[in-house]
Amino acid sequence: MKGQGKGYTARHVPDQAGRRFLITGASAGIGWEAARVLALRGAEVILACRDVAKGDAARAAILAEAPGAALSVLLLDLADLASVRAAAAQVERIDVLINNAGVMNPPLQRTAQGFELQFGTNHLGHFALTGLLLPKISGADPRVVTVASLAHKRGAIDFANLDGARGYSRFRFYGQSKLANALFFAELDRRLRAAGSPVRSMGCHPGISGTTLGRFSLFDRAGLALASVLFHRPPEAAVPTLQAACDPDMLGGAYVGPQGFLEASGPSGPARRSRAARDPALAARLWQVSVELTGVDPGI
Repeated sequence: MKGQGKGYTARHVPDQAGRRFLITGASAGIGWEAARVLALRGAEVILACRDVAKGDAARAAILAEAPGAALSVLLLDLADLASVRAAAAQVERIDVLINNAGVMNPPLQRTAQGFELQFGTNHLGHFALTGLLLPKISGADPRVVTVASLAHKRGAIDFANLDGARGYSRFRFYGQSKLANALFFAELDRRLRAAGSPVRSMGCHPGISGTTLGRFSLFDRAGLALASVLFHRPPEAAVPTLQAACDPDMLGGAYVGPQGFLEASGPSGPARRSRAARDPALAARLWQVSVELTGVDPGI
């Protein structure tokens, strides 16, 4: 990640003509902003969304700014492993998978398979999707990008209570799901390198910004709206995702995020992970549990 001066910004994203990206949660927020920039740079982008109508509206909004862009909408509900399998089966080939979609701080809810919603959506859904799509990720610079969060630093993986049956805190379980994201991208890259795969796995976090993640409570919505004023807006918050997906100098296993105060905002660059997120034994255990829960074994 050399030569970026004070940090990576959207203007550093090079031409992406000939590359195909799949972005989960691309109908709004950071996912949409990343899709918009990639389309403007000539990439083909698959907008993977659980609401096709919103996906179509997101596609239309990008086309208004980038006429002629190659954009398609793919139905994907990460809270339903059947939907994940169906979506993966429709994808022929991609250069980059961006695991961006997420749910934050809901009351206790379950996925279609009975998993706690945040862990099931943010981690297990993306774990399964990645495993199913790995054979289809190719090209000159194939990558998997997983979007974590500053919240991973307060997270802990409670393997004895992954479903929340023994007590549920929406904030604690959100932190757990984002720690799982941080562990996953690192373990994925370790396994890819050990297998001699050309695919690289990177992680990133957006800092603090106002997005649609706060839809479950008025408090969260107000806080995220204020975050856009005090910290940065979704266009800036999407830059770490763009760096992880497009920076030619970025190595597999790297983690990037905003470089400003407390990593909340600013141009993108190397970010810090918690001690738990750097624990290889914890990552390996989470991987095995994820295989057992999803029934998807990436085979690496």
